[in-house]
Amino acid sequence: MHASQFASASPDTDAGSIAQQHLHSGLQLFRDGKAVEAIAAFQRGLTEAEKAGTESAETMSDLYAKLGNAAASSGDFQTASINYQAALRIAPHLTNCWCNFGDLYLRHGQHQRAIELYLQALKLNPRHWAARANMVHALMAAKQYLVAKAILIELKSERPRDASIRHLLGKARFELNEVEPALTSFQEAVALNPQDSESINWIGALKQSLGDQAGAQAAYAESARIQPLIRRPAAKQPAEFRVLSLYAPFGGNTPTEYLFQGAFFDIDTLSLFAARDYDAAQLGQNIQLVINLVSDADQTDALLPLAADLVDRLGLPTVNHPRRVQQTTRDAVATLLQGIPGCRVPQALRLKAGAERTEAALETMLPFSSTVLARPVGTHGGDDFEKIEDVAALSAFLSQRTDHDHYLIEYINYVSADRHFRKYRFIFIGTEILPYHLCIGRDWKLHHINTDMAHQPWMQKEEATFLNNPAAVFGLAQMQALQAIRERIGLDYFGIDCGLDAAGNVVVFEVNASMLVHARNEGFVYKDPAVRRIKLAYDAMLRKRAKPR
Repeated sequence: MHASQFASASPDTDAGSIAQQHLHSGLQLFRDGKAVEAIAAFQRGLTEAEKAGTESAETMSDLYAKLGNAAASSGDFQTASINYQAALRIAPHLTNCWCNFGDLYLRHGQHQRAIELYLQALKLNPRHWAARANMVHALMAAKQYLVAKAILIELKSERPRDASIRHLLGKARFELNEVEPALTSFQEAVALNPQDSESINWIGALKQSLGDQAGAQAAYAESARIQPLIRRPAAKQPAEFRVLSLYAPFGGNTPTEYLFQGAFFDIDTLSLFAARDYDAAQLGQNIQLVINLVSDADQTDALLPLAADLVDRLGLPTVNHPRRVQQTTRDAVATLLQGIPGCRVPQALRLKAGAERTEAALETMLPFSSTVLARPVGTHGGDDFEKIEDVAALSAFLSQRTDHDHYLIEYINYVSADRHFRKYRFIFIGTEILPYHLCIGRDWKLHHINTDMAHQPWMQKEEATFLNNPAAVFGLAQMQALQAIRERIGLDYFGIDCGLDAAGNVVVFEVNASMLVHARNEGFVYKDPAVRRIKLAYDAMLRKRAKPR
């Protein structure tokens, strides 16, 4: 963020009243970085002004405004706010004061209030650069991306050599799902500043989303070469602590858009590359907690040992130790969870690329004789995921991608008495097990977005009931099964997709730390309290785990 500059005159310190002399002294102290001494000088100036009772409105407003600036720089929100308000009551024409007041609220995460204050500054001076530039940050935090984009386009035209404006424009365009224009903006930022590692990292992510794997890999590698750590400050300063997050550029990671939203901690993100060595002593400086985001044990099997070694060398509290994540492949989970009372875990076989796929070979190797669910290893959605009734059809399906590992999973029927299928998702955080959603549909392959739940009030009511009172669906036996799953998986944060069979057993579909939690619940607003509970529990878990400074 480009903080607005504190405006100050260059007074003649040989003249003026005692209050003015204290004002001049405070300004010099503040310029010298002595904020505490500056605050005292401004306060003495106000005391003298009140005694005299003859100070001009200009001097009084200047004392209040500068005291607000000094208090804000010291992190004293209340004192800064009181003095900004006092200055503006006397002199509502102080554009810089309105802007600095907005900066105060922005730093403390009160984005809508910051926007209101920036607008006051812009009423006085529509071209005020700092008010417009800083308001963009508040608008982005408030998810008002369209307005932010319009302002950024205006700023871009005024400062054609400013790389940071193009970087922010790229972010706004990405949030508006303008992927290719976003890529162009980040490329323009890098053209102006070739050392802009964050923009280069964005280029990698966008190229990856567009299917340009080679371009993405080159961008990620270049970004990491320039700046191994991507630093993101806490939404509210000062931060409570600093975390080191481990990230796999080309593998599955725990989605953090919502979990890290409004973060009260500073984040250093390290992109891991298998061919690199990492200095644990340097990376661990001023770090109180490590958060391992590398979560897909199939997609990141080459990175997880590297991450585990780094975590061990760091010797810091860690959320989701990589060795635990390594145990969450579908076949490993199927073995790990066997024997839990009240829990049915489908058998799973991993068929290696190039292995024999003939009917005879499949009949010999399959450890079960029921219907088979087949999917390529490392996938999570519904694409290339099929229920197959006979060995001939299975052989034909597998022969389409002989160069890829596949999972062959036992199908367990979980249809309900009303002929609907129900898939429940719980999120495990520390010792808590929290409901996240319920999908209801006529087909065995369920995803919330692909159901008819948006048009079926009874389905929404049932989901809301589950979210508000999961014990009404998952009784003592089912919750005991979930507790046993939590203990065996051993991760600090992960999710489960599961169903219930006709006998009330928990049927496990998937268990890992890659499951998405988000707050985009348009049309399903009843989900908001459950989602907030997950965020609050996650925040509390991080606070508990972080090593004291």
